[in-house]
Amino acid sequence: MDPGETESMATDQIMTVRGDLELIARAGHLFAAVREEFLCAARDLNTWSQPQARASVRTQMRTPGTTFTARKLLSPVALADEESRAHLRLVSDNGAQIKISATSLPNETIVIDRRVMILAGADSPAGREYTITTSPTLVGGVHALFEAAWETATDFRAFLRGDRPHLDAAGRTILRTLGTGVTDQSAARQLGLSLRTYRRRVADLLAELDAGSRFQAGLRAGELGI
Repeated sequence: MDPGETESMATDQIMTVRGDLELIARAGHLFAAVREEFLCAARDLNTWSQPQARASVRTQMRTPGTTFTARKLLSPVALADEESRAHLRLVSDNGAQIKISATSLPNETIVIDRRVMILAGADSPAGREYTITTSPTLVGGVHALFEAAWETATDFRAFLRGDRPHLDAAGRTILRTLGTGVTDQSAARQLGLSLRTYRRRVADLLAELDAGSRFQAGLRAGELGI
């Protein structure tokens, strides 16, 4: 195979589009063609908004006699508010499998029937960039990574019932003061607390978040969507 043929094959297997409209025009048919498996890994529920994907998955899940599987792997931030949690309960009740990864995930990735992968880039003024590939090597590799992450993730209902901390209003206020970078003395004055009481509450917060430092507490809170 000469270099020209190799380049042509690579071009056929990998395509890049920019913006949702171009994605719909160039790849919308791929969502409609889903038959056996739809995998989605995403940081939260606000990153993937393609109606074709949702409609096609719902159709397959409701078709009698099919062995269709839909799995979503999300970061804890996807459970940040009750509206998101209610949406995931509904999706789960309709047959989708949902798990929460212990760590934050990058921009969303979709794998369709182990033959097509769509990888979303970061938002930009010119529109989000999407990479679409049918390369068996790339699709297979990402599918294997998804499976590995899936095995170590937690069912989202179990995650909600488990050790996820539920901070009260006072705890959230303390967390916000840590994020401002003010001194303990200033934070205590702002909250009308003694310095000793403020520091005790900070220590309680670190313990609740299982964090070894204030910086780790901020990271942990971000992962949990608090």
